[in-house]
Amino acid sequence: MVLDDLGARLPERLLDPAFREDAEKWSIPEWNDPVTPNTLPLLRLYYVRVGFLASGYVNQVGAPPTNRLPASLARPLCRVCELLARPPMLSYDGYALYNWYRIDPRGPIALGNIDTIQNFVSLYDEHWFILVHIEIEALAARSLAAILALESSGWTDRACVNTTIQTITQNVHEMTAVLRRIPERMSPDLYFKEFRPYIRFFEDVHYEGVTHPAVSYRGETGAQSTVIPALVAFFKIPHEPSALTRHVADMRTYMPHSHRQLLERLDRAPDPRPLAEPATFNAAMEAIAEFRSVHHGWARQYIADRVDDPRGTGGTPFMSWLQQLIDETLAHRL
Repeated sequence: MVLDDLGARLPERLLDPAFREDAEKWSIPEWNDPVTPNTLPLLRLYYVRVGFLASGYVNQVGAPPTNRLPASLARPLCRVCELLARPPMLSYDGYALYNWYRIDPRGPIALGNIDTIQNFVSLYDEHWFILVHIEIEALAARSLAAILALESSGWTDRACVNTTIQTITQNVHEMTAVLRRIPERMSPDLYFKEFRPYIRFFEDVHYEGVTHPAVSYRGETGAQSTVIPALVAFFKIPHEPSALTRHVADMRTYMPHSHRQLLERLDRAPDPRPLAEPATFNAAMEAIAEFRSVHHGWARQYIADRVDDPRGTGGTPFMSWLQQLIDETLAHRL
């Protein structure tokens, strides 16, 4: 397939000063098949490939800034993202959620048995960055399963509520342990200089060949994961209305459609606090705050200490916002 060939060679192509000139001549077949459960995995892979190519074009390291995406990339990207009901931009789902496979199909979804399908650079550091997130996502399924089991029981059984919270707390500790592994195979210098630039936001970019005027989109960011937002929605953790909460709400538009539906469902669910034992509930808040604190530490080490621009890949003043989320999580303790 044309896209598979282009994707496989993307890391070496991005080193070529003629990459953009070549990209404008590409003829990428647009997706015309019906979207069914059988075709959805291929549609998502199509989105991964085109999304990487588009972000590579706009954010090519070493090339002058550009505010245009040529029709050769804009048309197929807009088409596939329309089918997936999402903005035409490479987001967390394309960078991570759909971008991995098991080395041993019978083995776990865990570091050592997973690898990426597509990358911007040939450095293993980028693989590791993505794969850490994949294991965290796989682990988080246990929390979601516990919440859905509680839902089926009617949300009213005190023992079930507290057992669910205990399950979530232990699960978040497991996720935090994986998040702490980031430095094992990812150099701060290589992350910051070599592949972080490719997942930055688009600012006033004209998508040629489609009806869009110049537009701006959020870049890939962990805030587009459903894991922590699902826990926030379940526990009803309040965040002071601000630019931060507007940003968090905007991040939902970049999530897969089914993930957005889940968050809306959890938003409507009853508050577990009235049935929760204080010590059990507080342990969960502290576990979530610890996860966020580890993330805050990596954001400082890998980004904030190296740049004057306070905006992250999502275009936000991320350091102050991350601290606010930690503080408001702890403030929700009983």
